[in-house]
Amino acid sequence: MPPRSRDPRLVASPPVTESEKTDAGSSAAGAEKRAAPWYIEIPVVIVVTLLVIFLIQTFVGRVYMIPSQSMEPTLHGCEGCTGDRIVVDKISYRFSDPEPGDVVVFKGTDSWNSGFVSQRSDNDVVRTLQNLGSYVGLVAPDENDLVKRIVATGGQTVSCQAGDPAVMVDGAPIDQSYTLQPAAYPVDPAIGSEACGGAYFGPVQVPDGHYFMMGDNRTNSADSRAHLGDQFQGTIPEDHIRGKVQAIIFPFNRIGGVEDPDIQ
Repeated sequence: MPPRSRDPRLVASPPVTESEKTDAGSSAAGAEKRAAPWYIEIPVVIVVTLLVIFLIQTFVGRVYMIPSQSMEPTLHGCEGCTGDRIVVDKISYRFSDPEPGDVVVFKGTDSWNSGFVSQRSDNDVVRTLQNLGSYVGLVAPDENDLVKRIVATGGQTVSCQAGDPAVMVDGAPIDQSYTLQPAAYPVDPAIGSEACGGAYFGPVQVPDGHYFMMGDNRTNSADSRAHLGDQFQGTIPEDHIRGKVQAIIFPFNRIGGVEDPDIQ
């Protein structure tokens, strides 16, 4: 007589051990613990995002807006118009020195800051919020940041006198093909020339660790030439340089890299 098959409905499941009950309970508790409530997750995400932005803008790069015409035609800007937004690289100069031809953003020295007006609020609370916002790029830094091109570096002599074909560095003319042509304003031949981009100047020996700056719109740029009487002879200390201008990112019809020709 064949053995009777066992009814599967009558087969008892193995008993659940205490250790399995404990493991299941621990897993459920862990899942509940990992699922943080939204009112904790959202602030954490915001803080982490702001921290990442702060680190990028402090050590990698930052976006600036061009407010004036002093760097035309390389960079466009004017009062009441859409100025170029530029990306300033803060990494390059950690591995190499600024060179003639580089377009850089820098903080002005005291003589450059004579007309600077802080945009910070008089209200302590608002001013604190503005300062915090500047660390993550929501508000501009509370300093006089400018953009010009390096023409000469520490130890070099720069000048432009009657009869010179261009601005001279160590007695040789520099390349000026990137400057605005024709000049924005006429130059009085009694005191200067278009080749000099305005009034004659120099010779100026650039102090070590400093840079002589000029705008590409030579006749419409208050650059190192306008500050020759200060303690640095109009030059900018290296620790005032914020970074190298690499590209224009806005407006869209002007997107592209910013050239740094070998001008010497």
